Amino acid sequence: MYQLTYLLYKHQWHIPPSMKVTMEVNNRYITIKTHIEGAPKESDFELKNAALALSIEAGSNDLIVKTLYVSIDPYQINRMKSYSSSRKATVAAAPITPGEAIDGYGVAKIVVSGNPEFQKDELVVGFVGWGEYKLVKGGDRLRKLDPMGFPLSHHTGIFGYGGLTAYSGFFEICKPRKGEKVFVSGASGSVGNLVGQFAKLFGCYVVGSVGNNKKVAVLKEKLGFDDAFNYKEEPDLKATLRRYFPDGIDVYFDNVGGDMLEAAVANMNLFGRVAACGAISEYTNASKRASPNMLDVVYKRIKIQGFLVSDHINLYADFVSTIGDHLRNGKIQPLEDISNGVESIPSAFIGLFQGDNIGKKIVCVAED
Repeated sequence: MYQLTYLLYKHQWHIPPSMKVTMEVNNRYITIKTHIEGAPKESDFELKNAALALSIEAGSNDLIVKTLYVSIDPYQINRMKSYSSSRKATVAAAPITPGEAIDGYGVAKIVVSGNPEFQKDELVVGFVGWGEYKLVKGGDRLRKLDPMGFPLSHHTGIFGYGGLTAYSGFFEICKPRKGEKVFVSGASGSVGNLVGQFAKLFGCYVVGSVGNNKKVAVLKEKLGFDDAFNYKEEPDLKATLRRYFPDGIDVYFDNVGGDMLEAAVANMNLFGRVAACGAISEYTNASKRASPNMLDVVYKRIKIQGFLVSDHINLYADFVSTIGDHLRNGKIQPLEDISNGVESIPSAFIGLFQGDNIGKKIVCVAED
């Protein structure tokens, strides 16, 4: 079909009205073979191929986009389970059906548009897919993208939902005060590394926990954390936190749940605040679930609040402006971990649960 279209164009041959030339591409995309109940593994995923016609029905508002960068996020594992209570809270947690294409946040280029609000070759950001191309009904959950002079990967990561989660969670949920003591778990991840950097810019003392010594060095030497530790080398987390916070913790930004939450609450000061952002230690192993000492919560008047980024979309414009300025001035360091090719998506996702990534995990599906 490509060859026919090229010849028609090269020789300017007349196309009879009865002859409709439709380009098509081979679309490669990732699916799950079955529901995933434990830790994900390579055999849970399949790389599928399907022909996709690059055409839109007359009168349709649909789009076909080509994925350039896609975000790899741990919350997706809950969508892959046969059941997760998270689905009751938001449509973004809708279950993934085995065999069907998986949607995910990312940056794409419009290939075909039936929607007057979007034009061919424009860049968009929003929910695209774990594949090379995607038919988007009516342009839902997409918006036009102005790169603002930054790499497209930044709009998948630091300017994306991970960045807004860090920004809104720290400033709106934690409500920090200058000089307070802040503890961040999962501190080298897409959200945690930004929370720590925001806290330092705000004038707080910040310590992060991570899973290896290389990550400890990144937090202290590149991102400016006051201190950091490898939790895998600490048999007693409560004692560890007493060592790093002899005067107690005022703010805990929780990305992992489990034993770390217990230890943090045990070391919190009066009127401490906990932003419950994620619980990755529990996503693939229910035995990791733990609970804080409720006497501490009551008598210390500790506030523990869960939140979703969708609660704070109203902050997006201010967030983008602020982050853009910080990046241009070198006050914030973007931390990205990028793999290449749609076929690398399963291993990139699996690596999240093995602690492989340093920073925001992104897959570059295509350069253009």
